[in-house]
Amino acid sequence: MTSSSTQSSAEVELLSFRLAEEEYSVDIMSVREIRGWTRATPLPHAPPYVRGVINLRGTVLPVVDLSVRLGMAPVEGDARNVIIVVQVGNQTAGLLVDAVSDILALPNSELQAPPELTADSAHSYIAALTIVEGRMIRVLDLNAVLPDEVAEAV
Repeated sequence: MTSSSTQSSAEVELLSFRLAEEEYSVDIMSVREIRGWTRATPLPHAPPYVRGVINLRGTVLPVVDLSVRLGMAPVEGDARNVIIVVQVGNQTAGLLVDAVSDILALPNSELQAPPELTADSAHSYIAALTIVEGRMIRVLDLNAVLPDEVAEAV
C-alpha cells in the first residue's frame, strides 16, 4: 500500500495539445507517436466522433475527432492538425487535435479532481485539472474517451 505522501511526490508527464481555444493533455506513457494529418477513410455505422480509419504501417487505426467526442465543433482536418496515436490496454487509436503544445512534467500533487457537475457530461472524460503558467489544462481519461465502440467500429 502506498502512502499519500509518496504518491504526492511522484511526477507525471503529460502531452498537452489544443482543441479550439482550449488546452487538454494525456499521460505521455499512453502516447505511441504523433503524426501529421492524414485523411481517414470513413466507415459506415461508426459513431459520429470516429472520423474513420488510417493505415499505420499495415495496421488499421481508428481516428477519433476529439472535438466531436467532447461535444465541440469538428476539427477541420488540414495540414496544421495532428493525430496523436495513443494506446490504452490493448486498444490503439488516433486522436485528431488542432495542435500539440508541450510536454509537461508535474508533481501528482498539482493535479486536482474535476468538480462533479452532472453524472452524464463531458466532465466524465476529464480525469484531472491542473494550472500551468496561469493556464487551466484538462487531463483526459483515455479509458472514457476511447470506449469499446471504437474497437467495434473497425
